[in-house]
Amino acid sequence: MITKASVILALVATLLSACHPEEPEKPEAAPVLEATTPFREDTFVTKEYVCQIHAIRHIEIRALERGYLQDIFVDEGQWVHKGQAMFKIMPNIYQAELLKAKAEANNMNIEYLNTKGLADKNIVSANELALAKAKLDKANAEVTMAETHLGFTNINAPFDGIMDHLAARNGSLLDEGSLLTTLSDISKLWVYFNVPEAEYLEYKTHNSGDERTKQVQLRMANGAVFNQPGVIETIEADFDNTAGNIEFRATFPNPDRTLRHGETGTILMVKPYKNALLIPQKATFQVMDKTYVYVINSEGKLEQRLVTIEVDLPHLFIIKDGLKDDDKILLEGLRKVHAGEEVKIDLKPPAKVRSELELYTE
Repeated sequence: MITKASVILALVATLLSACHPEEPEKPEAAPVLEATTPFREDTFVTKEYVCQIHAIRHIEIRALERGYLQDIFVDEGQWVHKGQAMFKIMPNIYQAELLKAKAEANNMNIEYLNTKGLADKNIVSANELALAKAKLDKANAEVTMAETHLGFTNINAPFDGIMDHLAARNGSLLDEGSLLTTLSDISKLWVYFNVPEAEYLEYKTHNSGDERTKQVQLRMANGAVFNQPGVIETIEADFDNTAGNIEFRATFPNPDRTLRHGETGTILMVKPYKNALLIPQKATFQVMDKTYVYVINSEGKLEQRLVTIEVDLPHLFIIKDGLKDDDKILLEGLRKVHAGEEVKIDLKPPAKVRSELELYTE
């Protein structure tokens, strides 16, 4: 039941509301977000390539004559010097052949001298003298051949190097060409590594004759970096069409004989980027397979800008295309804003942003 009092109260409330209308809601202020500008800096990128390590000379030591292995003067893993005796094949047969050849040569020499004496008296013709001389020359050649075969029974080191396994033992019957061991000259090393076609083209394009661009380092199998720098000396002639690679060869000195033939490692090649345009990675976002940044235009509104990344560095991108030096790019709140939105920014100097990234990295 509506009473007189309730009607009066309703009228009073209506009058009060008419005297104090509701104030419209104020629009939210534009957010204040951190921003910065790209910056330029000389930097570099280290490329890594799996490599194979080879001695500059790695040969097989083989028997040059057939016979029994009489002596071994060296041991496995031993460093030998040029001319040092390594193996001896039993020389008896070759000594006998040499004595036989010398005896025959003496006989031919006597026959030649007799024929020459007769030729001087015109008793025999000049043709007979020439035939005797040819027989003597042949006999002397047989002596030289026998001496050579006998010399082959002594096998000496052709250069300074380190020996591998012994493939034969004392008393072994060797055929001509039988493997005895291998010898490696590891004073220097040839290190081979494959480079993709695109990176080869970049190397050739940016290598302006500066020797520093040819210098590389070697990370060994234990993760440590070898204490000697290497130099890229050659590039193979042809590409491997199946893999799209071409082989490079770098030479490393090995004064302490630390590395051996057949080891593996990783080549570290430094590529310099002079005056590169850099931005923090956190200023970017992905849409499908493309990379974008938000650029604040002169009206304080956001523009979505496509950028091309050349190199990915720790916490930084080297920009190839899409930004200018004076562009203002958004650093935070990228997921909370959208293109066309007006924002207020706290523009941080690039040096401060960079130092904060380095601090974060540490």
